[in-house]
Amino acid sequence: MKKTLQEFKKFAMRGNVVDMAVGIIIGGAFGKIVSSIVGDVIMPAVGVLVGGVNFTDLKIVLKQAVTEGDKVITPEVAINYGNFIQVTFDFLIIALAVFFLVKGLNALSRKKEEAPKTPPAPPADIQLLTEIRDLLKEKK
Repeated sequence: MKKTLQEFKKFAMRGNVVDMAVGIIIGGAFGKIVSSIVGDVIMPAVGVLVGGVNFTDLKIVLKQAVTEGDKVITPEVAINYGNFIQVTFDFLIIALAVFFLVKGLNALSRKKEEAPKTPPAPPADIQLLTEIRDLLKEKK
């Protein structure tokens, strides 16, 4: 049991797991930001363009709610396809943002690879000849 706990601790503290956890947390926060942009900025503008439609209100009612006064006896049964449209826009914008992020990171890594490297050391015989030349220059 103790060995298993040690293995788990070693696994959990590896860089990849910690990086993944940070990525998931940041991704969740990023998802909320994108949902707000889509729901509060983009979709109202799209709604105005298509005639003042609020996409989250779009639905197909399969069964009306049964009410007595203000009390709901049986809730409404509906297919909320407007919400599906909203979530699809969220996904597309998140996917587009991640695509551009990965594309930018790939471009940066390519630039690092293309950076000039120090030239390789000359072969041993060339080094020896260079040393001999330098010694002869010093004797003159």
